[in-house]
Amino acid sequence: MPAHRFDLKVRFYELDPYGHLNHSAYIQFFETGRIELLDEVGVDLESFAARGYRFVVNRIQTSFDRPVHAGETITVETEVVEFRRASSLWRQRLMRGDEVVARQEVRAAITNTAGKPARVPPDVIEALGPYFV
Repeated sequence: MPAHRFDLKVRFYELDPYGHLNHSAYIQFFETGRIELLDEVGVDLESFAARGYRFVVNRIQTSFDRPVHAGETITVETEVVEFRRASSLWRQRLMRGDEVVARQEVRAAITNTAGKPARVPPDVIEALGPYFV
């Protein structure tokens, strides 16, 4: 299955002083893409927390390849690379049509609500299965 895809329109208040999408907005767009994927497979963050688990981002590596401007629609593509005992690795791209405008890799720990590492529930791995690369 291809990556999960979610479209976003760039708004004027997300721009930097040079008229480009601000670097911090890219991070928010990528976060939105991961949350939308989780919602789609039934692992929304609220229910995940109610079960006693959290995703905690501990590393983000982002490449900004092309500028993005107000009014453009971009697509967030999200794939799951791996799950280890208590962590996950996600790969994402921001696309403008067929053009990659930014790339990101995210390492997120899985913890219990007290912040201690926790084993990933098997049903979560199964639900995300279609988006594994």
